[in-house]
Amino acid sequence: MTQTQPEPTVQDGLPQPQRTRSMIVILLGIAVAVLDGTIVNLALPGIAQELKASPSAAIWVVNAYQIATLVMLLPLAALGDKVGYRRVYLVGMTLFTVSSVVATFSSSLTMLIVARALQGLGAAGIMSVNAALVRLTYPAAELGRNIAKNSVVVAASSVAGPSVAAAILSVASWPWLFALNVPLGLLVLALGMKALPHNVSKGSGVRFSALDVGLNVLMFSLFFIGADGLGVRDGAAHGTPVVAWGLLAAGVLVGVFYMQRQRRQAMPLFPVDLLRIPVFALSMCTSVMAFCAQMLAYIALPFLLLDVYGRTHVQAGLLITAWPLAIVVMAPLAGRLIGRYPDGALGGLGLGLMASGLVALALLPQDPSNIDIAWRMALCGAGFGLFQSPNNHTIVSSPPAHRAGAASGMLGTARLTGQTLGAVVLAIVFGIWSPHAATGPAIALWLAAACASCAAVFSTLRLRQAPLGAATATHT
Repeated sequence: MTQTQPEPTVQDGLPQPQRTRSMIVILLGIAVAVLDGTIVNLALPGIAQELKASPSAAIWVVNAYQIATLVMLLPLAALGDKVGYRRVYLVGMTLFTVSSVVATFSSSLTMLIVARALQGLGAAGIMSVNAALVRLTYPAAELGRNIAKNSVVVAASSVAGPSVAAAILSVASWPWLFALNVPLGLLVLALGMKALPHNVSKGSGVRFSALDVGLNVLMFSLFFIGADGLGVRDGAAHGTPVVAWGLLAAGVLVGVFYMQRQRRQAMPLFPVDLLRIPVFALSMCTSVMAFCAQMLAYIALPFLLLDVYGRTHVQAGLLITAWPLAIVVMAPLAGRLIGRYPDGALGGLGLGLMASGLVALALLPQDPSNIDIAWRMALCGAGFGLFQSPNNHTIVSSPPAHRAGAASGMLGTARLTGQTLGAVVLAIVFGIWSPHAATGPAIALWLAAACASCAAVFSTLRLRQAPLGAATATHT
């Protein structure tokens, strides 16, 4: 695409009002992409009935989207380093919009699953360069606050799916869940073509090997499907444990071979070069352990509230909502603290609060009031919100500019890896202790608190590393 004006530097960002328009495009895109990961869940029974499919087959309407997103995050992030984040984002949004049209008019389950996989591929294009575009849009002094805005939108969108779906399904049929993406997608494309920034520098050493992309797809697919097979629904694993563990083991073997190949490359598809930057590696460990803790708690808490404390589904849903609401409230405050205090200290404090909230949930009295439960949920969410934005800021800003796409892709990869690890650990716990008694969920919450504590240690260790600018300078 021909440029009509000089590209801005990373430090200066974009001029106003282009900066504001660019951020609107970035936030709208990530909101739609994250929202579509969960918006279909509520409609699955209706989709299965109308398309004459079994519930076990219909779940692939969700899985196809999630797998396609996960396996292509890093390849598309690397592509963004090579050809430009703007281009990858706009092509991803185009594919997302077109596949939403196909999903809207799907007449069979197979057609819908294929459309959802294409949607997931488009979403991967959006998510993979999301943070890299924020870095290009804002000067360094304002990056922290705007990474926080991004975190708020991701947090809100990740839990809003069922509510948005319920509102749509109350007045329309399930195809409208996809149809509404079309005008939003067209709006984002129209604004994005004019507002999104061009890359300042591109990774000329990035090369694409079909084998590396295939290994990346295979590794993450085996992990996801294995973890899904061990996943807990209604208190029991819904897959065959032997097969699921076999898939996970195969994923590890593929991963070992894949990582060995990546270590020998100057600009690897899986950014092991960035993991050699100590502050980046510690931030990734922090993120993986924090999301593992969150997933352990998110799945265990409904069993605790419904089966142990006798709450209704509506009551349980409202109580759990205190967690994401606290994230939304805390994230902007965390954004304002970035730059005033070290990211490692903010993350360590936030994760310490989260661990304290998880311990408090594990130690709930025998007959707790709603207030007893809600303030503990809010403490967990506030701690998570205090950790997330500073941690994301370090991940995005510590690598050199020409590897911003790889760093952006690793944000989503860390989140999904942590969630997958949490699901596997929970399957082991619920395989030993029943989730319908107090012991199973309580042990899961204690393990979640341990994971959050480990994440706090990783975050605090960053205080011993070189200042952010020095770490970056040695790799540019």
